[in-house]
Amino acid sequence: MRLENLEEYTGLKCLWLECNGLQKIQNLEAQTELRCLFLHQNLINKIENLERLQKLDSLNLSNNYIKTIENLSCLPVLNTLQISHNQLQTVEDVQHLQECQSISVLDLSHNKLDNPTVINILEKMPNLHVLNLMGNELIKKIPNYRKIVTVRLKGLTYLDDRPVFPKDRACAEAWARGGREAETEERERWETKERKKIQDSIDALSEVRRQAEERKRMKEMDNKG
Repeated sequence: MRLENLEEYTGLKCLWLECNGLQKIQNLEAQTELRCLFLHQNLINKIENLERLQKLDSLNLSNNYIKTIENLSCLPVLNTLQISHNQLQTVEDVQHLQECQSISVLDLSHNKLDNPTVINILEKMPNLHVLNLMGNELIKKIPNYRKIVTVRLKGLTYLDDRPVFPKDRACAEAWARGGREAETEERERWETKERKKIQDSIDALSEVRRQAEERKRMKEMDNKG
């Protein structure tokens, strides 16, 4: 199927084109207001012809046949890129990502990435906060994968299937500095701090109740007087 006849729809903000058997990204030049473009579950093998979409925030290319990430650095506000279930394999296939400085959410899951040095590319994405690498061989090749990626990608708040909480980051960084012993000590510090926070909340509530009871008692005494 060919993507065409969109010229008159110049004000579109979102465009859903999934599951259409599309083989090529084309004829989107008039869609200059587009914020979201959904092209997943098609037959696309090349990222191209997106230069006019200067307001594009979210792009879904999952479940296609793309072998190389390219031609995206021309999108200055691209925040979310979903490109899972494609044919990405080598470091070179994803190298272009380091030129895509605005990307915050990146889904690379279920590709064929097998080289741990892919992380070197991801390190150069300053705004990356959410990353999914599940289903790629490189995960098995990085010992202590979750800790390593958390330490190296300083801005991550979500990795694969769960959040990276401040406690997780602090423990991972302690592990990187001093091994398991340092990690255990850091975890104990956080647990102590969390227990104190809970106890402080209980104490504060008890004080509120005490003051309320005191006011009630004083009022009763005044009424008797």
